[in-house]
Amino acid sequence: MKRDRAFEFFRRLAEENPSPTTELEYVNAYTLLVAVVLSAQATDASVNIATRELFRRVKTPRQMVEFGEDALREAIKTIGLFNTKSKNVIALSQALIERHGGEVPRTREELEDLPGVGRKTANVVLNAAFGEETFAVDTHVFRVANRTGLAPGKSPEEVEARLDKLVPQPFRHDAHHWLILHGRYTCKARLPECWRCSVADLCRYKPKTASPEVRASAARSASRGRSATRTGRGPTPRTRSEGRSRSRPTRLP
Repeated sequence: MKRDRAFEFFRRLAEENPSPTTELEYVNAYTLLVAVVLSAQATDASVNIATRELFRRVKTPRQMVEFGEDALREAIKTIGLFNTKSKNVIALSQALIERHGGEVPRTREELEDLPGVGRKTANVVLNAAFGEETFAVDTHVFRVANRTGLAPGKSPEEVEARLDKLVPQPFRHDAHHWLILHGRYTCKARLPECWRCSVADLCRYKPKTASPEVRASAARSASRGRSATRTGRGPTPRTRSEGRSRSRPTRLP
C-alpha cells in the first residue's frame, strides 16, 4: 500500500479509537512482561482471568521466585502450555534478578535474551511499557497486513519491516494496537466483517463480505428459486412398463 493510502488507513482507525492499548491487564513493566509471555497461543481474556489474582500477590521478579513454580503452575493452569510457561516465567524472573537488578531491561536484545521472550513479546513490552515505536506482529497483525495489502509479507519479520518503513507519524506508536484490535473484532480470520469496516474501500480483499441481512436475503432468494424449479417440473413421465395394464390371472381349467 502507498504511503498516502496508509495515512488514510490509520487516520480512520484512529478516528474510531483515539487511544488504543493492549487488552492484557498489568500493573507495571514486569507484570506486563509476564502477561505477554503467558499470552502465547492463548487469548488475552484467558490470561487476564488467570493473572488478576496472581498480580494481586506477585508484582516483582523476587516475589515471583518466592511464589514458586508449583504455585504458579496452579495459578495459570487454565492457560494453554501452562507447564512450559510456568518454567519460563520463573527462569526469566531469576534472570532479571541476577542480570538486571530486578528491573525489566529497555532494549530488545536484552529482553530477547530472557527465557521465553521472543521478538513479538519484546516489541509489546518496549511499546506498552516504555513508549517505543515498535511493531509487534501477532496473528491478527499478520492477517490484517496481508489481507488488506497494507504491508504484505511471508513472515512476521517481513511484515514488521514493511510496517516500520510504511507507517507515518503520528500513528507509529499505536499502529500495532489498531491492527490487533481491527483483526480481533472486524477483520476476523474466518469471516471478515467488511460491511462495517471503516477501511473497506482501501483494502484489496475480494470479495467483500456482505452484511448478515444481505446474506440472509440472498439465501432466502436462492431457496425460493430452488423451490420454484422443483415445482415447475410437472408430472414425471411414466415409463413404458408403468403404462401397461396388469396381466390377467390365468383361468382355472
